[in-house]
Order: sequence, then C-alpha cells, then structure tokens
Amino acid sequence: MIRFDIITIFPGMFTGVLGESIMKRAQAARKVVFNVHDLRDYTLDPHRKVDDRPFGGGPGMVMTPQPLVDAVKKIKGRRKARVIEMSPAGAVFTQKKARALAGEKNIILICGHYEGMDERVREMVVDESLSVGDYVLTGGEIPAMTVVDAVTRLIPGVLGKEASLTDESFENNLLEYPHYTRPADFCGKKVPAVLLSGNHRAVKEWRMAQALTRTRKYRPDLIKV
Repeated sequence: MIRFDIITIFPGMFTGVLGESIMKRAQAARKVVFNVHDLRDYTLDPHRKVDDRPFGGGPGMVMTPQPLVDAVKKIKGRRKARVIEMSPAGAVFTQKKARALAGEKNIILICGHYEGMDERVREMVVDESLSVGDYVLTGGEIPAMTVVDAVTRLIPGVLGKEASLTDESFENNLLEYPHYTRPADFCGKKVPAVLLSGNHRAVKEWRMAQALTRTRKYRPDLIKV
C-alpha cells in the first residue's frame, strides 16, 4: 500500500479526482491512502497567509518557507517518505518515473503556486522536483493529480488485468497500437482482417508493427531513447 500526502492551498480540487473511478476503487481495496492537507493549517500567520513579496522585487508572490517546512516535517514525522515538489522547473515526469514511485511506501507531494516557493524549502525538505511538461499551469494541483493517477494504477491489484499495463503507451518506449471493437464494419470502415482471423501470433505481430509505425509518426524521439 502507498500513502500519498498532498499539500495544497486548494484541497477542494482533489475531491472529485480522488473519489471516482480507479482512485476510488484503489482506496476501497486498501491499495492506497490519500491524505490532502490544507497548507494554511500550518502557517503561524494570524491571517493564514502562506505567501509574500519576493526579495529583490519583481511581479507575483512567493510561498513562504515556514508553513511548507512545518507541514512536511509534521506529516512526515518519523516515517521515511519521498518528498516531491510539483514545479515546471523539475524533471519531466515519465512512465519510467511512475514505475519507480510505485515502489515507494510514502510519498508527499507539494503543490506550488504563485511564483513558486522559497528556495530554502527545497534545500531543507524536498527530495526532488517533477514537471508534467514544458508549459506552466496555475498551480501544482493538476500535476499532482497526474502523478497520483499514473502511480496508483501501477500498484499490483489496482487494475483488473495486470497484463493491460504491459501493452500501454510508453511501455518499452512505444506508443500503443490501435484498438477496435464491434461492429466489424462501421460506416464502411472495416476492422483489419488480421484481428478477426483468430491467429494470435499474426495479431501480435500486427500490433507490434502498428506500435512501431505509430511511434515513428508521432513520437520518433521515443525510439531514439
């Protein structure tokens, strides 16, 4: 079982995501535990402020170190936990990284906001920074949801058929092959005959060829990895 602790100033954003579909079933099966923490509960500021103007000037606000450091230390306690900051400046989150995190027992995710957080937080309590892509979002909540979803579905027993994981996009650096279902003929567009042949070896070869073709077309960078 993996325990996720998520630190955010918008805890309500996680209600729907963590309470539906695979996330809901994973919790019911005791494969994962989600704890969402309101950062404002950890600030010593009487007005519950968690940000201030940046030293040196410039636009925007910076998340102050006290509430973040105290939150991580209190949540972590005596447990060993991987502390991850969601930031556009972090390493790009990949399927390989998701698999690595699926082997952890305790993960603490920090959702940044504004212009980011005081650098001393990284120095004192953060183990690594992750980004979900080369673009900027309003905050770290959606990236944190992405990490939680990608990691949770890799926990043994969460998905109904574990074999489905091995054929997904980004496994073996390939995009997934095309899928078809009933009807076999839809508006004149027919399902490839090989998928109706019953020849499992031929189907497997066709799928691999399609995966390679699709990867070369849309993500040739994956083949070069």
